[in-house]
Amino acid sequence: MIERHRHAQRQAAADAVDELRAALAGGDIVLPSLGVDHQSPFTGVVLVELGCARPDVVRQMARAIRRGTAATARADD
Repeated sequence: MIERHRHAQRQAAADAVDELRAALAGGDIVLPSLGVDHQSPFTGVVLVELGCARPDVVRQMARAIRRGTAATARADD
């Protein structure tokens, strides 16, 4: 039963990684180290490793996030 729960958590983390990778690809952004990490010893949650990125890639991500949040705010008005 524990193994089934652990597998479900790893699958949820893998799905989140795939979703983020696809969203980033829409902005031509690649995080080479993006992947499923280990299970947290404190919470038991399987974590997602975002990895390291060059400063220009981080700025590109920040711009994409700002555009997305601005568009969401406009849609909410």
